Amino acid sequence: MAFGDVNLAEQDIRGDYDPGAGGWPTIRYFNKETGLKGRPYAKKTDDAMCDELGNEEYMQAYVEEAGGVMLCEDFDCLCDRKEGGCAKKEVDYYNKFKGEQADVIQSRLRILSGSLAKAAKKDEWMSQRVAILKLLAATSAAGGKQEL
Repeated sequence: MAFGDVNLAEQDIRGDYDPGAGGWPTIRYFNKETGLKGRPYAKKTDDAMCDELGNEEYMQAYVEEAGGVMLCEDFDCLCDRKEGGCAKKEVDYYNKFKGEQADVIQSRLRILSGSLAKAAKKDEWMSQRVAILKLLAATSAAGGKQEL
């Protein structure tokens, strides 16, 4: 993933990008799915954009989401990066799916990811389940080892 900065006083890039929409600074991401137009960052809180992405947890989640990557290799890592660790329902959800076939995990992941993308506001529990399923999908696809 790469980050860039455009100074509109020097490079008047407007077009479909609509700088300033959704907060300042305007954040967009570009990948194979979005193409050259990219997509705007969808705010998860009512905080100012700089405060929201200044929060390490939100920034890491954004990089993982936009980059289509998982920065943890195991469930312990996923829990360690959260203040207070994982909740019991997260542990239970992980244990429920850790032995499932890859196609079952992928199917559930597609459903939850689609619902999360359509949600107007951040659904914390849905985000947690998506993160767990992404981890399980990555580790099952790599035969128990995830490559970063």
